[in-house]
Amino acid sequence: MFNAEDLKAVREMCVFTTHTPVPAGQDQFPWDMALRVIGQAGVAEMHELSCCDRTGCSNMLNMTFLALNMSHYINGVAKKHAEVSRHMFAEYHIEAITNGVHAPTWVSPSFQRLFDRCIPGWREDNFSLRYALSIAPQEIWKAHAENKLRLIDRINRETNAGFDSGTFTVGFARRAATYKRADLLLHDIEKLKAIAAEKGKLQIVYAGKAHPQDRPGKEFVQRIFQAQASLKPEIKMAYLVNYDWELGQLMTAGVDLWLNTPQPPMEASGTSGMKAAMNGVPSLSILDGWWIEGCIDGVTGWPIGVHSPETADRTPADAASLYRRLGETIVPLFYGDRSGFIEVMRSAIALNGSFFNTQRMVLQYVSNAYYG
Repeated sequence: MFNAEDLKAVREMCVFTTHTPVPAGQDQFPWDMALRVIGQAGVAEMHELSCCDRTGCSNMLNMTFLALNMSHYINGVAKKHAEVSRHMFAEYHIEAITNGVHAPTWVSPSFQRLFDRCIPGWREDNFSLRYALSIAPQEIWKAHAENKLRLIDRINRETNAGFDSGTFTVGFARRAATYKRADLLLHDIEKLKAIAAEKGKLQIVYAGKAHPQDRPGKEFVQRIFQAQASLKPEIKMAYLVNYDWELGQLMTAGVDLWLNTPQPPMEASGTSGMKAAMNGVPSLSILDGWWIEGCIDGVTGWPIGVHSPETADRTPADAASLYRRLGETIVPLFYGDRSGFIEVMRSAIALNGSFFNTQRMVLQYVSNAYYG
């Protein structure tokens, strides 16, 4: 049986990081299953610890409430996510430690060589990536061009899409969940084609898998495949299958622009844009998750949907914002002011790459959660 001293001891040892507002991320199990696993006495004590679903479904063991009640420190994975979590679990004190990515893993070979030469010790001190602002623009572009050629070679080899290295390339790679809105870029095919015709050529590469039980996610993938025919011949598009770690590395380093279009406030953090930033690839992203903290408009990338209404369906407004950014700012900058585009690339490394990494993240966990 539990007693107060046992519970206190457990809480002092536990830290809980909640990761997503999505209902599927809040694991729940029937009490009869819990009964078979931990026995009658254990189930009774779980009830006493208020580990049931607070919405009234008392026949479910809610693992999120179990963790909330048994931890002395609770945090979300971005400042916005902590705010959303505090609304979801109002009686708990929830802090924020924004996610980060492991720089030596996600920095591409070409940029590793460049950083080794220009920023010695960057692996040991990720914050020193801020000195990327002193790297010559042509060196940034040369390293990026190597990554882009590697990606395009893979695309053409696997899909025969006919991509070319001189064309502005947009990348999107996510788990194919509906809230990530992978098809937002394709909301108005004719508008997208007009941007390509009037502002400069576009090519788009997608990747990502749907969960085997996620039928809406699979339908998202099907709609993207179906859009390929409608985009021709103005825009080339490819979907790379068997999305994995290696393909993620190739894409986050090889495209010219990283796209992220979740339905706010469902993006807890997101990390793919952080990986792209370390390779000088700026983001065009919905202001949600980490991007609220990482986006300096026109400096590290560009926001989508700044003035979109807070309604259930903000897709039309977000799509209009996306097309406006592409057509009025980003594509003209890429083709008409290459030095200006490279400056955004350098700033993405220096400002986002130097901060949104695991070194900073782990230090915050140590100082705030483990020994705070």
